[in-house]
Amino acid sequence: MTNNPTRCDIFCTVIDNYGDAAVCWRLARQLADEYGWRMRLWIDDLAPLQRLAPDYAASPVEVQPWPTPWLATEPADVVIEAFGCELPPIYVDAMAARSQPPVWVNLEYLSAERWVAGCHGLPSPHPRLPLVKHFFFPGFSDGTGGLLRERDYDARCKAFDETAFRTEFGLPAKLPDELTISLFSYENPALPELLRAWADAERPIRLLRPGNSEAAWIRGNLSVHPLPFLPQTRYDELLWACDLNFVRGEESFVRAQWAAKSFVWHIYPQADDAHRAKLDAFLDIHPAGAQLKAFWHAWNGVGTPDWPDFAARLPGLEEASQQWAITLAARPDLASRLVQFCLERLK
Repeated sequence: MTNNPTRCDIFCTVIDNYGDAAVCWRLARQLADEYGWRMRLWIDDLAPLQRLAPDYAASPVEVQPWPTPWLATEPADVVIEAFGCELPPIYVDAMAARSQPPVWVNLEYLSAERWVAGCHGLPSPHPRLPLVKHFFFPGFSDGTGGLLRERDYDARCKAFDETAFRTEFGLPAKLPDELTISLFSYENPALPELLRAWADAERPIRLLRPGNSEAAWIRGNLSVHPLPFLPQTRYDELLWACDLNFVRGEESFVRAQWAAKSFVWHIYPQADDAHRAKLDAFLDIHPAGAQLKAFWHAWNGVGTPDWPDFAARLPGLEEASQQWAITLAARPDLASRLVQFCLERLK
């Protein structure tokens, strides 16, 4: 290798509306900002990116629409195939034609399941070309690829002004006993019953719904405030401003853990309820997993959410969330592990 910056292509096909694009953009931006890599993101749908990062065109990451048909393109030194999306055959052939084939990485979905550590980093030789693809699994243990977390995260969190945030979005000053909740989820049949429980709650609840276009309303002790769709950096601020965060998929799930606040995860539903094993695998490793289980299961379609019971547990859950964030932050982040993995394979 020369002293030139490492060139990296990330390929992303949008499946989960914003989740896949959000993870790929966050990784691309971190590799460019913190490691000086020359990043190029190929994405088949720009719409999510335009909302997640409205300023993406001014960033150091080159964003390219996934063309159809694919045009001849010089492959990068590192090629990241996100979430098993299939690379264009003409690009793969060009990879094989290089004097030194690229480091080819299949970035997998996040899971806490025990088998992940055993599969992380495994090679998969191409059936006909002199190429090897390696599986890279994000995860929570030392034997996995870690979690995405920027170097400036703690500094941004420390500098956050909650009062200014609430003022910007037209929220009144926080009441002494108010519980502020953010809600970002998939369609959920349990939501109407939960809204009724919040309206009947003993303490005032202020619900913030990013990306929701409904009008603000009040019922009983529940005040609902729609917010615009928030770019990634602003979404972190929303999590910091709330006492409890309902999150979904992978991206907001990880950010909720860094926020060190109590949270409820709506996992991406899969065929044959395969997602439930992933949900339970995470509950098994979280320090408050036993306390979270009943409510999380109900929010994910197994039972009815018992809000009074869950609300009574919140003080202990917040302490556990803070400890969990400290534990995770003590481990190397995903970008640093990925860089090390790739540089070891580049000559």
